[in-house]
Amino acid sequence: MNIFKHARVVSVFTGLSRLLGLLREVLMAHYFGTTLAKSAFDVAFRVPNLFRRLFGEGALSAAFIPIFSETLENEGPEAAKQLAGKVMMMLATVLLTIAAATTLVITLLINHGELGTKTAAVLPLLRIMFPYMICICLVALCMGILNSVSRFALPAATPILLNVVWIAALFFLCPRFGTALEERIYGVAWGILLAGVLQLIIQIPALIASGMWPRLSFDWSDRRIHKILLLMGPAAVGMGIHQLNFIIDGILALWVGVWAPAALTYAERLVYLPLGLFATALSTVLLPTFSRQAARTEFGDIAKTIADSLRGLMLIMIPAAAGLIVLAQPIVRFIFQGGEFDGTSTLLTSRALYFYAPGLVVFSLYKILVPAFYALKDTRTPVRIGIYAVLANFTLNILFIMTWPEGYQHAGLACATVISSGLNGLALALIITKRVGSPGWRSLGWSFIKIAAASLVMVLAIAITQHILSQQLSDIFALSKMGQFTIVGVCIAIGGSAYAIAATVFCRAECRTLNCHKRS
Repeated sequence: MNIFKHARVVSVFTGLSRLLGLLREVLMAHYFGTTLAKSAFDVAFRVPNLFRRLFGEGALSAAFIPIFSETLENEGPEAAKQLAGKVMMMLATVLLTIAAATTLVITLLINHGELGTKTAAVLPLLRIMFPYMICICLVALCMGILNSVSRFALPAATPILLNVVWIAALFFLCPRFGTALEERIYGVAWGILLAGVLQLIIQIPALIASGMWPRLSFDWSDRRIHKILLLMGPAAVGMGIHQLNFIIDGILALWVGVWAPAALTYAERLVYLPLGLFATALSTVLLPTFSRQAARTEFGDIAKTIADSLRGLMLIMIPAAAGLIVLAQPIVRFIFQGGEFDGTSTLLTSRALYFYAPGLVVFSLYKILVPAFYALKDTRTPVRIGIYAVLANFTLNILFIMTWPEGYQHAGLACATVISSGLNGLALALIITKRVGSPGWRSLGWSFIKIAAASLVMVLAIAITQHILSQQLSDIFALSKMGQFTIVGVCIAIGGSAYAIAATVFCRAECRTLNCHKRS
């Protein structure tokens, strides 16, 4: 299987989803800005995402896909469908129990607890959106089944539905909940729950068409179930710690200021657009690819796949990170500013983006290496390393909040995330080298330097262009949306052209490697 061919399929749909996700954030910025309503929503929405990572596309998929692929390879489709059915029923039972208990606790807190203003804004939204985790976790399991049989299109397209429903909710549901922002935000929460149900429904025809509809069963005595749970346990702990840390980041941001979680979320969306287009798409394909290579003990192929994937991603992520840094404020102003999102919101979001943007490189490293460990049925090592990274992140969070000046503390949270993720990725790289052999780190390091040099040429071209345009355009035109579009668009076009020329000169071998995979 050519991973880059399938990655392109995933990338197209993921890209469309990310673009719609960016559009929904533009609308959220227009209607809610960096207000308490938006920040409370962002904090509340992180909780169902915690369970999505634990029981959905994260820990369970990491444990399920290698065993499912192995069963499919060695025992045939019928055995694989029986395994999938047992896992699905077990997952649904656990999730329903957690959802019922959590909703009851939240209701008791709302009705009888003494809540502060910020907590009182978060909990009602959390109660509405928490059942979303049932649907999205089951969706993630279905997507894992389809990916294992090389059906990548629908799983990659599924998140599009969330964004479509989210956008529709902003126009049609929110106005029905009142005029205040604190009231209208409930329309978005109910829209997300509806989207989860629809995302689950559309998986059914695809599973039937692929011949992989699970044989539902409550028989959990299967040895393969126990094997999945053993693999899932460490992964759940590791991802749970990561996601819990993500929630703590949101709470700390809310402590910094009612605007901080919203500003961080807008900056994250801009970073996750290229990350989702390329790194997440490639990571989706890598897990089943690594799983097949591991099942055949083709460790040399795993190392080569890591090298090719890293080299291809660096060609994209290094200039993307550099571009987001040098154009942070013009991009944020053009995309988000308007309505409730004012100049102060632009400034605060840009500051977060300066420090999030380098994460494109280190987040990509993590997304490539972790699937290799999971394919080797080693879910413990990423957990051990992840725990240290989370502790480092939390320590840096507190340190930066205490030492960074007011108005920059939320940017310190972004910086801490990038630093701790970088340390995590480096540790995983050292360990995977001992397991499967070196992917050629010396050669990859030289590629990194050459791509960074080409990116520097791009940055200089953008800086010169931006300076010339700011002198030539009148203040009135530069402040209009058309003026902002002109400045950003011309800078991106000239910067992209400069990078393409510089990469052709400095990075011929890297470009040839990527082009060979595209043609194969």
